[in-house]
Amino acid sequence: MQPINHWPKALQSDDLKPLELTSIQQLKASVSSEANAQKIALGKQLFFDPRLSQSNQIACASCHDPQQGWADGKRRAFGHDRQQGKRNSMSLMNAAFSERFFWDGRAISLEQQALMPIQDPVEMHAKLDETLGKLNQITGYRQTFADIYANKQADYQISSEHLGDALASFERTLVSKPSRFDRFVEGDYQQLNQQEIHGLHLFRTKARCIQCHQGALFSDNRFHNTGLSYFGRKYQDLGLYDTTGKEADKGKFKTPSLRELKHTGPYMHNGLFPTLSGVLRMYNGGITYGKKLKPGEPALSPLIQPLHLTEKELQDLEAFLLTLSSKTSRYVAPPDLPN
Repeated sequence: MQPINHWPKALQSDDLKPLELTSIQQLKASVSSEANAQKIALGKQLFFDPRLSQSNQIACASCHDPQQGWADGKRRAFGHDRQQGKRNSMSLMNAAFSERFFWDGRAISLEQQALMPIQDPVEMHAKLDETLGKLNQITGYRQTFADIYANKQADYQISSEHLGDALASFERTLVSKPSRFDRFVEGDYQQLNQQEIHGLHLFRTKARCIQCHQGALFSDNRFHNTGLSYFGRKYQDLGLYDTTGKEADKGKFKTPSLRELKHTGPYMHNGLFPTLSGVLRMYNGGITYGKKLKPGEPALSPLIQPLHLTEKELQDLEAFLLTLSSKTSRYVAPPDLPN
């Protein structure tokens, strides 16, 4: 095997030149090394504290469990009063490198994203002012926030801005450890076997994966219609359209990162596929390619078409994708919450 600049050219078109696949270390280098350790520790406590919810029973970690790849392992998340949401919980791993958040892109910053589930009636079901009032009654939290954000000001009151900032500070620390793929592209060519190397080649060429899953994040940070909007049916979900109201955005969902996918199933915005094999077979068939559209139904992304991969090629591609996950380590939640 040879360095990346000697690899066969990845699939390209006149209007699409995807970023080459690279190591997670390039992403890590882009993160500020001046993170405030106190903010991170505070954000971590808040992330695991169910008192942010109306019921005092649901924490951020309820849907973003470190033992489940910072997702929740469920097809669709459960929230307040056991209500089921309509989408799969996205992993927070490497969220620091995203440009927009949630499957429908409704948040444009981690700070904004962190506050939305608290107020969502199906998720944590709290009014933000009530949550802030609750936190301000907790001496430990109020003092810690004052120490960090207000120079220990005695009459300080926790604000939504500071709550979002603390949670986001912690979430930015959730970065993948190097995987076998990362060590491979950094020069240790014994990390991948021949099957996995062939899967890598397919990923960049015949399987067309690199069109949307590219760069160090294995995502283009864009939105595409993969044909799973259930248009006009019971489980209709129009994705980005719900955020922008633009006709061209109907049925579009964010391209998720493929890093840590071994730990973050089930897959797709609605958790439709419990296995990676199912996802690959769906794309191999072109999903809804060639389907006659109903009036008003959004068209499938032009990037999707039947792939005609053989059974052996599907197996090789899956083998490669599994090299993108790092080894999991037991993440320990904070032992005590402020009172």
